This record gives sequence, structure tokens and C-alpha cells, in this order.
Amino acid sequence: MSPAVTMTEAITALVTEKRATGYKYDAEERVLARFAAFSASQFPGLEAPTRASVEAWITSARDRGVKPATLQGLAAPVRELARWLGRRGVPAYVLPAGTLPRPARYVPHIYTDQELAGLFAQTDRCHYDSQVPFRHLVMPVLFRTIYACGLRASEARLLRFGDVDLVAGVLTIRDGKSGKDRQVPVSAPLRDRLAGYHARVAGRSGGDWFFPGTSGQPLTLANIDKNFRRFLWQARIPHGGRGHGPRVHDLRHTMAVNNLRSWFIRGEDAGALLPVLQAYMGHSSIADTDYYLRLTAESYPHITAQVQRAFGDVVPRLAAGPCHGD
Repeated sequence: MSPAVTMTEAITALVTEKRATGYKYDAEERVLARFAAFSASQFPGLEAPTRASVEAWITSARDRGVKPATLQGLAAPVRELARWLGRRGVPAYVLPAGTLPRPARYVPHIYTDQELAGLFAQTDRCHYDSQVPFRHLVMPVLFRTIYACGLRASEARLLRFGDVDLVAGVLTIRDGKSGKDRQVPVSAPLRDRLAGYHARVAGRSGGDWFFPGTSGQPLTLANIDKNFRRFLWQARIPHGGRGHGPRVHDLRHTMAVNNLRSWFIRGEDAGALLPVLQAYMGHSSIADTDYYLRLTAESYPHITAQVQRAFGDVVPRLAAGPCHGD
């Protein structure tokens, strides 16, 4: 690549390359566009990250009081851009690893069986609201589907009616993490619940979204979180505040841990079944699924010895590493 390439051209090429290899790279693209605008304003004529521009970018973020996790999210794409340029012979400053403070590690909340029962009972009590006329139908099914299928909230909210095969009992998750599709079988009880819900909502919501929001649009993540916090409060499940949870995403973690727990209790070969869990949850690496072994050992100490005997080489104590599960 010519050293005369503009930063905008470099960003476009980097994003195109990332998406060609399966990454969405949407949030990163937005960060890079902001960095390019910042550089054009503060360092006119600059076409690659320099130490001065990167440090000014970080200082500007710190002055706004952003949290360590946000700071990492603002720095990582710029670091990747510099590496990408460097591989093409364009001098660029790569922010050294360890320069920024590490964000506090979030330890997922693994819901107890009693908490799950209480949470779902409250979703069943969700009442009709004329401003969101399908909410009382959506919420009981939405949160059970997220838990039972181990879905990310973003995957559940973007399901369309055509993605839910009620005959085969299979959900098709489209454009999941890393841009991949996958199929997720559902249990017979959940299939019956989905069928009953489908009969009451299909053709009446003004759109094709299985879990409709308003004006023919899918539910927003903010709406899901708002309802979730209300159900937690009604179920008397304490919430530690922003950044502490419990979170909707912890239902996904709990599903994985509960599956592993049941496999160990029944004496199943968890090692052979771990790739099944990996495929079911849409993990790109078995390392992401291995994380749940640590969570299982920590959450259910009475089976820790079984986990250690089977996977002692991959299950150090949870506090020893960051949260990898996604």
C-alpha cells in the first residue's frame, strides 16, 4: 500500500477485510470514524496514527470520564488500524499493551433454580399495556427462550417468524456473533409454548419480528433490559447496580452451567459433549465454552471434584482470569 493512502481509505479497507473474515466490525468502524474526525481536527493532514494523536485521543476520553472498559473500546480499533498500516509499510504508532487500566472483571451471576422460577413467574404476571399491546405475550416467551436456548438478547430480539420452525422445533439464528448463522433445537415444552404464542401474535403485530416492539420494529435492547429489571425487582432478586448485574446475558451463562451440571450429575462424558454446547451457543472457539467449566465448579462446589478430575488442566479458579464467556 502506498504511504500516501488517506486514513479514511485505510479505515475502509480494514473494515472491508474484517467483514470478509466474518467480523461485524460495526462498533469498531464507528470508533475509527470518530478517531479520523478527531485527528483531522486536532492534527490536520495526519494520515496514520502517531503517538501524539493516539495519546491525545486517550486523554480526551479520560477528560470525559469514560470508564476503563469504554477506554479499551476506544483504543483497540485504533491499535488495530496502526497494526494494519504497519503490515503494509506505513509508519503508524501502536499503543503498547498494558498502557491502559484493565476494566474490572465481571463475574456472571448464575441464577439458582429458585431465582429462575421466581423470574419466570413474574414474566407470566406481565399485564397488558395499550401502548405496547403485545408485551404481556412477548415477555414470558422471550425470557424463557433466551434461557432455554442460551441465546444472546440481540439474537432473540431479531428472530423473525420465518426463523422459528414450529414443526421441527428449531430456531435459525441469523448473523450471530462473527456474522455466523446457526440452528438451535428447542425442547418439546418450549416448542409448545412458542406455538401457542405464535398463534396469538402472528399476523397481528404489523411486522415480521417474532418478538415485536412498536411500529413494526423488533424489541430494543433497552426495552428488554427495562422489563428485565422490573421482573428482577418483583421476584426480589437483588441487583447490584450498573455494571454489577444480574444481567439478561447471565441467563445464557446459567443455561450453559446448568447443562454442564446435569451432565456431571448424570455421569455423562462432559468432554465429549462440550463441542455440542459450543455449537449450540455459537462459540467460535472451544476456549469460550471451556470458561463454563470454571463457572460450574465455582457455582456448584459439591461437583467441583468431578470437574477437576475431568478437566483439571483447564479449570483454574474463576478469579484467576477474565470473563471470556460470551
